[in-house]
Amino acid sequence: MKNKKKILIVGPAFPLRGGLATYDERLCREFLSQGHSCEILSFSLQYPSLLFPGKTQFSSDPTPTDIVIHSEVNSINPLNWIIVGNKFAKKKYDMVIFRYWMSFMAPSFGTIARALRKSGAKVLAITDNIVPHEKRFFDSAFTNYFLNSCDGFLSMSKEVQAQAQALQPNKKVAYVAHPMYDMFGQALDKKVAIEKLGLDAQYNYILFFGFIRKYKGLSLLLDSFAKLDRQKLKLKLILAGEFYEPAEPYLQQIQDLGLLEDVVLKTDFIPNAEVSLYFSASDMVVQTYLSATQSGVTQIAYYYNKPMLVTNVGGLAELVPHKKVGYVCSQDATEIAESITHFYEHKMETTFELGVEEEKQKFTWAYLTEQLFSL
Repeated sequence: MKNKKKILIVGPAFPLRGGLATYDERLCREFLSQGHSCEILSFSLQYPSLLFPGKTQFSSDPTPTDIVIHSEVNSINPLNWIIVGNKFAKKKYDMVIFRYWMSFMAPSFGTIARALRKSGAKVLAITDNIVPHEKRFFDSAFTNYFLNSCDGFLSMSKEVQAQAQALQPNKKVAYVAHPMYDMFGQALDKKVAIEKLGLDAQYNYILFFGFIRKYKGLSLLLDSFAKLDRQKLKLKLILAGEFYEPAEPYLQQIQDLGLLEDVVLKTDFIPNAEVSLYFSASDMVVQTYLSATQSGVTQIAYYYNKPMLVTNVGGLAELVPHKKVGYVCSQDATEIAESITHFYEHKMETTFELGVEEEKQKFTWAYLTEQLFSL
């Protein structure tokens, strides 16, 4: 093993909820399992309530007892950034890893990073996004302010890697696919999961999972689903995730397309303890995204050995080999519907599950940490 390192991860963590927090906590546990010292610096205020699109920013899961989380960063208070930066600089970390996903966080992160870098820490960033899905006028200036404070970058899609290399040509930029999410509990028997969700076991189910935002293409999926012979396939669609934009247009679309009986709406935030139910109950996970860099949903699907259908955007196709673990489609409702039909009519589930078993070996947390140390 490498020499023991003192590491700080800066990003969302409990009591904040969502995929970013789940990832940061899992990465912290990986470093600890390797014998390193690792803590997380999270937010006392992540988003002002006015800017947060969901119902709550906070998790209802039990407090983690195996990792240390400092909830101290106020994303909109510049004095806080200076105080927190100086406080944590005194701890003399060997390596600090920022979780960067949107330019709104760049001023706070960039200020704290500069203080930590002055203390001798190597400052790295795991960049989920650099060019945002939904653009704002301040994106470029804020992003550059943060990127200039870092020594190196790790991107989870080749698209974001190229963006980082273009903006920071003299710094190392590694590419590692999003590791597999393996912390949501074991898979259940499909019939048991269907029963626990209160669903009808006579039907087959495909799953759209995660926060619902425009770029995730739910509207495209609904158009595709309406083209299917749902009665012949005995098929229903589960929408499992909270609306992060107005729900009414989607609900109206479901009604207009005659899908009220065929779409299962589970549109509250899905707590970690229930994630396994939704994936276990489903035959295939469907991600008809309009834009994407990478997706944690794909890595939950890998853990639960689920075939996938994704659109050919961003880094999704890099992770889902076509006709090996599922389907890569264009953003075309007819093509998506034909692929779903092919999946059922040609009984592809077992074939794709074998492909998933093989591909998932690439997505380990140990490989991610190895690449971080190499930067």
